[in-house]
Amino acid sequence: MDRRLAGILAADVAGYSRMMREDEAGTLGALQRCRAELVDPAIARHRGRIVKLMGDGLLAEFASVVEAVSCAAEFQRELAARNAGAASKHPMVFRIGVHLGDIIAEGDDIFGDGVNIASRLEGIAQPGGICISRQAYDQVQRKLGLGYHSLGPQSLKNIPEPVEVFAIHGDGLAASNERQEIRYCRAPDGVRLAYAISGQGAPLVKAANWLNHLEYDWDSPIWHHFLAGLSKDHTLIRYDARGNGLSDWDVAELSFDAWVSDLETVIEAAGIDRFPILALSQGCAISVAYAVRHPERVSHLILLGGFALGAGKRSPQEAAKRNALKTLVQLEWGANSPTIRQLFATAMIPGATKEQADSFNELQRRATSAECAARYLATTAEFDVTALLPQLTTPTLVMHARDDAQVPAEAGRQLAAGIPGAKFVALQSNNHIPLEQDPATQRIFEEIRLFLAR
Repeated sequence: MDRRLAGILAADVAGYSRMMREDEAGTLGALQRCRAELVDPAIARHRGRIVKLMGDGLLAEFASVVEAVSCAAEFQRELAARNAGAASKHPMVFRIGVHLGDIIAEGDDIFGDGVNIASRLEGIAQPGGICISRQAYDQVQRKLGLGYHSLGPQSLKNIPEPVEVFAIHGDGLAASNERQEIRYCRAPDGVRLAYAISGQGAPLVKAANWLNHLEYDWDSPIWHHFLAGLSKDHTLIRYDARGNGLSDWDVAELSFDAWVSDLETVIEAAGIDRFPILALSQGCAISVAYAVRHPERVSHLILLGGFALGAGKRSPQEAAKRNALKTLVQLEWGANSPTIRQLFATAMIPGATKEQADSFNELQRRATSAECAARYLATTAEFDVTALLPQLTTPTLVMHARDDAQVPAEAGRQLAAGIPGAKFVALQSNNHIPLEQDPATQRIFEEIRLFLAR
């Protein structure tokens, strides 16, 4: 009899009994293929060993609990990807529990409370997810880039003392550039602001723009490719400005100065010292003001589709159009028909697919109220940072789509012309928002990469 510390992984198939009743031969064949093609290779890659198989379940031992959790996450990601591309009516979905504990080994088998706890953790894991004990969490949380959600102390069957449990599922299983953590902070006037952190690497701050929603943006076909791309080589910090998304909607002040203050608040909450800022549309003017106020903190400024003068100050025609749009928003924004929101989609993403356009319409509906949307339009129309442009000392890259129907390309050229030493790049596109299928999007990523390398 040998006693040792080990990482123990227990897994089983969610809904296995029902699947067997409905299609015994098909379910058994699918399980055998899953074990041969995914489970066994994953455990071998992480230097573990399968102790035993029990119907739809298995028990595995690892010398390192870091390897055990890494193996579990890798397997769940691979299985989710396989299921997403399969036409099976009942896909194979596993639950996994991992614990670091003392075991007793007899021959090839293992016993003890460590095994029992791992098995009970598996039982409370969500289908497709992982539950780990506090002992495992303490070892892996700074070593593995996963998202951990505390479930607190849990009373597990036949385990005398409560076990503190952490869940890893859904977004938490994603690679570092494919998941985000949402946090909250308070502006000086008490407004609650939501911000998100994703990716790994040097920080990159993205200023808020027209109607963000941290959760919906992250999953939407409009924004996800762009946000994940930025998170690939950076720790991306972005936020919902007051009046929309997960931040407070019912606010007394919705103004240019308040939005600049919100950016300051989020940056302080994130605890970063020096960083580049990426801004789109209205976020460009806000970022210019921030960089002028805090030149020592902004290493680079990247302005996409921006303007120094709001629509209400660019021309009488644009001012009249903006006023009419504000009236329509006040009257029709909350209606079941997406007609008014479709006006913004047509102007901002004319190259969108139907799925993307529908998603953008839904994003706008979810992101804010009719009152806030109208206040946004009125406030941004009066932006004027032309006097601040000559004061900028931060290296600046300005990019603008040649055929942008939301913000004229001339506004982007004027923005760049007013900033000492700014580089201007004209994009061959008609989209205000960089869509995944638009060739200009890859140009944007490349220009950002080269600019930040300077």
